[in-house]
Amino acid sequence: MIKRQTKSYSLAEMKDKFIGKTGTKERDEYEYKLSMEVMGHMIKKARQERKLTQEQLGKLVGVQKAQISKLESSTNSASIDTVLKVFKALKADIHFNVTLENKYLQLS
Repeated sequence: MIKRQTKSYSLAEMKDKFIGKTGTKERDEYEYKLSMEVMGHMIKKARQERKLTQEQLGKLVGVQKAQISKLESSTNSASIDTVLKVFKALKADIHFNVTLENKYLQLS
């Protein structure tokens, strides 16, 4: 009986191999889309926690229901202003982290 050794790969290695190295156009587009999907999911979850419909949230923010739907399904890119308004209407805190060369930046 021959034992085969399985090699495991990290997520970063898999992304590098199948999507592209960090800094390439393909990788940047992938990371952007992933970020938008995560944000859309967070908006939807927070809206549901507040027991609001998309239409109700849209009225609080001053946009149409379709805009909320697009944000939640990540089908369009929203301005940071719109995203902040949505989270404010949901009475949700949002935090941004900025990392430069593995060092977190903080506002003082």
